[in-house]
Amino acid sequence: MAHKHGHGRERIQFANTEDKQEFSKYPTKAGRRSLSRSISQSSTDSYSSAASYTDSSDDETSPRDKAQVNTQGSSDFCVKNIKQAEFGRREIEIAEQDMSALISLRKRAQGEKPLAGAKIVGCTHITAQTAVLIETLIALGAQCRWTACNIYSTQNEVAAALAETGVPVFAWKGESEDDFWWCIDRCVNTEGWQANMILDDGGDLTHWVYKKYPSVFKKVRGIVEESVTGVHRLYQLSKAGKLCVPAMNVNDSVTKQKFDNLYCCRESILDGLKRTTDIMFGGKQVVVCGYGEVGKGCCTALKALGAIVCITEIDPICALQGCMDGFRVVKLSEVIRQMDVVITCTGNKNVVTREQLDRMKNGCIVCNMGHSNTEIDVASLRSPELTWERVRSQVDHIIWPDGKRVVLLAEGRLLNLSCSTVPTFVLSITATTQALALIELFNAPEGRYKQDVYLLPKKMDEYVASLHLPNFDAHLTELSDEQAKYMGLNKNGPFKPNYYRY
Repeated sequence: MAHKHGHGRERIQFANTEDKQEFSKYPTKAGRRSLSRSISQSSTDSYSSAASYTDSSDDETSPRDKAQVNTQGSSDFCVKNIKQAEFGRREIEIAEQDMSALISLRKRAQGEKPLAGAKIVGCTHITAQTAVLIETLIALGAQCRWTACNIYSTQNEVAAALAETGVPVFAWKGESEDDFWWCIDRCVNTEGWQANMILDDGGDLTHWVYKKYPSVFKKVRGIVEESVTGVHRLYQLSKAGKLCVPAMNVNDSVTKQKFDNLYCCRESILDGLKRTTDIMFGGKQVVVCGYGEVGKGCCTALKALGAIVCITEIDPICALQGCMDGFRVVKLSEVIRQMDVVITCTGNKNVVTREQLDRMKNGCIVCNMGHSNTEIDVASLRSPELTWERVRSQVDHIIWPDGKRVVLLAEGRLLNLSCSTVPTFVLSITATTQALALIELFNAPEGRYKQDVYLLPKKMDEYVASLHLPNFDAHLTELSDEQAKYMGLNKNGPFKPNYYRY
């Protein structure tokens, strides 16, 4: 990013007060240059929030210290500002347009209320799209309490809209680590209400309940987990014999995996990089660490814009796929000096180490597309010899003693959720899958699911996909009786064996 030098003026203008707060947290250099343009409002604050902040004074206090009540007189929630509820409601209405599958699920199941009696405690990103999911679960008969699984991705006005309708929500954008666990605790630990279902993204809620309230699991009928990281943690518990309730891995259901990981990242990687850095991709040297579904999506998009892409991979099968798709497979340490952009999407930790960050060239952009913020060793950069300069929301320049700058996006957290938005249609697929998994676990007869991790039944996976076909005016061909018999299939599915790879 080119900045004009300020002439003796060290003033920086901010589009909104939140950016100013964010900004003042970091050590600054004396004689800092003034930015040629004010820091644009982060796109994850949707268009409405600029207009919706009331006086700036209440932005300084932590939501935990503010007494707020909704119009029904309830104060069982903690959000940034309950007055933003009306803006949030509009956001939710816009999201509903693209989430017709959930709306049709509401219509189909309105009569029988398959979640009547379910008390769901949820920990997901809180956005207009998850609000549509939460309201669908409530329409199907459930009671919900909700918190955020990411400290940056909450849309404040949406959290307010949910709190206004009476959903106990504990979340705001820019929580501290301490706030994060406090919110989870408030969700789980409440008088006269005990969860019997858990919906988790990343496994933090499950982890907290195990650590602090193990007795809750006596009542819980199942856990639904949506992320690679959380599923991995569940399998570890299962292996150690510590998983005491059935769990549903919706991350690996086919529709969710293809959409969330492949098709979504194919679009949102460019979106996040453009919004934060305005980079031109043509001819840039990019390394993508990990060639799973997310890596494949990122590489396809970057290659299409003319970037020169290479990949790193530990798995020979994925590495061979990369070779056949036309990407060089390298070790990060071999190429780090030449790279303009480094993107991690492995789900592992310490993929980019301090030693590699030290060897990067000036202006290299580093970001993460995997779930957890452990892939880039950000902690090692918080050392006295390096200066952090907040350039705009979610963009930091880290300056080495010799003047070299590395551009770190979203402090190594998930780029597409912190810096851009995920297409609603993709989230519709995920949310429909989660809703069906909750219905399945909650209504399953005693003994169908043991204390183990299960995949969503293929029949339900196909149902999720079929609910989304009307969006494209797609018409499925039906098998004749003769054809079905020849293939040994039921006419209504499932159409593929469980071991089939799509």
